[in-house]
Amino acid sequence: MIILGLDPGLATTGYGLIKTTKKDIAVLDWGIIETEKKISLEQRLETIHHDLTNLLMKYRPEIAVVESIFFAKNVKTALSVAHARGVVLLTLKLQKVKILELTPLQVKSRIAGYGSASKQQVQYMVKKLLKLNSLPKPDDAADALALAFCGSNKH
Repeated sequence: MIILGLDPGLATTGYGLIKTTKKDIAVLDWGIIETEKKISLEQRLETIHHDLTNLLMKYRPEIAVVESIFFAKNVKTALSVAHARGVVLLTLKLQKVKILELTPLQVKSRIAGYGSASKQQVQYMVKKLLKLNSLPKPDDAADALALAFCGSNKH
């Protein structure tokens, strides 16, 4: 089964793709979808949609695990993340990909064993669980790999 993890954001949307079998788990790809700050909101959302559609067409994941919004301290940031999440969810729906949403607390609990784990602890566990040679970078891609792993039955 191919699982896509997505950490939505307007500036960067992290993605991580894994393939699971009965015996093993393998990382297929990870990275970020970036948008330029100088272009309009509509153009940035279109970039996310376009690049995500290309990923979906290339890898054909059966399920996508998307991080839920968990903060409201900064309304402007929350709104930009909400815009990106909306495009991500719609794009997945249009491509008929099953969607699972998890909070950062749920991901940290499943990956590191407790919900207060630091970003560094989560990255270390992602490296260990997915048998990577180095920590996945950037942070958004590492978070996306953690989300993908949580969508598997390997935890």
